[in-house]
Amino acid sequence: MEKHLVAMMRNRAIHYGQREVFRYKEPGAKNYSSYNWQELSGITDRVAKSLLALGFGPKSNIGIFSDNKPQWTISDLGILAIRGVVVPFFATASQQQLKYISDETRMEILFVGNREQLKKAVWLFGNSSTLKKVVCFDENLSADEDARCINWSEFLKLGESGTYSDRLEQLLLEAKPDDLATIIYTSGTTGEPKGVMLGHDNFTSCFINHDERLDVSEKDVSLCFLPLSHIFERSWTFYMLYKGAVNVYLENPKLVIEELPIARPSVICTVPRFFEKTYEAIRKEEAGWLPVKRKIFEWAVKTGHEYSDCLKKNERPPFGLAFRREIADKLVLKKLRSIFGGNIRFMPCAGAAIRPELLRFFHAAGLFVNYGYGATETTATVSCFRDDVYEFEASGTVMPGTLVKISDSGEILIKGATVFKGYYNKPTETAKVLKDGWYHSGDQGTFSEAGNLIMLDRINDIFKTSGGKFVSPQKVELLLSEDPFIEQLVVLGDNRKFISALIVPSFNALRTEFPAISKELPDEKLLIADTRILEFYRNRLEFIQEQLIPYERVVKFTLLPEPFSMENDALTSTLKIKRKVISAIYAGLIDAMYL
Repeated sequence: MEKHLVAMMRNRAIHYGQREVFRYKEPGAKNYSSYNWQELSGITDRVAKSLLALGFGPKSNIGIFSDNKPQWTISDLGILAIRGVVVPFFATASQQQLKYISDETRMEILFVGNREQLKKAVWLFGNSSTLKKVVCFDENLSADEDARCINWSEFLKLGESGTYSDRLEQLLLEAKPDDLATIIYTSGTTGEPKGVMLGHDNFTSCFINHDERLDVSEKDVSLCFLPLSHIFERSWTFYMLYKGAVNVYLENPKLVIEELPIARPSVICTVPRFFEKTYEAIRKEEAGWLPVKRKIFEWAVKTGHEYSDCLKKNERPPFGLAFRREIADKLVLKKLRSIFGGNIRFMPCAGAAIRPELLRFFHAAGLFVNYGYGATETTATVSCFRDDVYEFEASGTVMPGTLVKISDSGEILIKGATVFKGYYNKPTETAKVLKDGWYHSGDQGTFSEAGNLIMLDRINDIFKTSGGKFVSPQKVELLLSEDPFIEQLVVLGDNRKFISALIVPSFNALRTEFPAISKELPDEKLLIADTRILEFYRNRLEFIQEQLIPYERVVKFTLLPEPFSMENDALTSTLKIKRKVISAIYAGLIDAMYL
């Protein structure tokens, strides 16, 4: 095992030579362009030498603020080659988020992707005490905004004098496994963002763990659409390099469904929201089918469920079931898989809680959604499904090389070589969560009888009503989100006399159910205020919540006309709910439910 990520990449480049490594589309292009391994190694060296030419070196904190593209990873590797530290920003980060992170890390240079990101970076020149240089991946952007900005081509020329090659090689010879590789700022669902420090050894240990659990090879193709600023896609991208696989970069994640049949990946990192949206789209299309077609579809899915139930227990399906499943596959299930490109072997999925019925549905279609649990502080994966025995109600078994135990208070504690080195410049915060080598996750969890890890809720999210009852909002939200007429929701009730909820309706389902009302009230704000619609939701909630303990049930709710999103700061980069932010944004509406 190589001690340094760049040494790993260089070794693969020597082995694979002119074999393809990255695939991407130029703006406006229909066909893919690509980099081969030899080109990747060469351009990484050019990035490194240009950084040396600008005076950067070991321990320099260097930012990347861009959507997914090959230059993101090339810059990443180039920074690591000089033993620098990569500080990624989410592609839609605000000016204040940029300022907070750049000020704390004393950042002097920042790589940016598009014009909007460049404008925010230029704003930093006058509002940050350290930033001196911006490099634009877009060749059409540079000094038009500020003389301190240069484009990608201009930047790569800075190190061409040849005087930096020896320095670069010496730095790599001196590299150590525990060199700091990156500072990844958490999305801040609670409190101010904290910079998670990960070393090269955290990533290389992650590769070893993955090798013992996952079946990935140089023949695989992955679609890179989750943000590279997040640990999940970033560590997976490094793992693809480690395995010699091809990575396809998608700059606009909203186009993922359109791109899947073109890219035809065999593996792809996903989050639960991706499956929720896909499932909703499938069910919406099914609603318009003739009864006979719907009946065939439901029979095929039911058959798929029976078949996958055998697989998850590592049992051989009976001949009759296998025969029925083959027919179901030809009629329906193969078409469902074609939505994902038709070539998927498995899809790692993490980042938030997922409804077990979603896992069952996609497994029934023959898509192995490998659900897991992890954190930025653990270099992503702590547990995930094995490929032979697993439970849809859990997050799989603990990864090889990782130790997990549940504290007396029910908190998930994690130990191993993938656990982070601490929070940047926050020793007090570090001491709160790193104790005797154990990372105190802040997540409440347990183990199933079969030994699978179950993450129940964020401990900080569990609240107590004014009546003294403890409520897990995740439990209630997962139950209510099963309803096809609910797109998103947040359950509230901390120190309140009853539980309330903010609900974003599934407007497509709602308009299909009430075509006359929808025609009468085309505006969504008017639609959700209609007494008939409100009564409809009251009845649905009453029915769904029968299985809940009375104090866990939502008593009052407010329908919202717009979804929670990253753009309105209600979701993190992995589409997790920011409860505190939402509570502040909708404080007036929430208070009104308790009058």
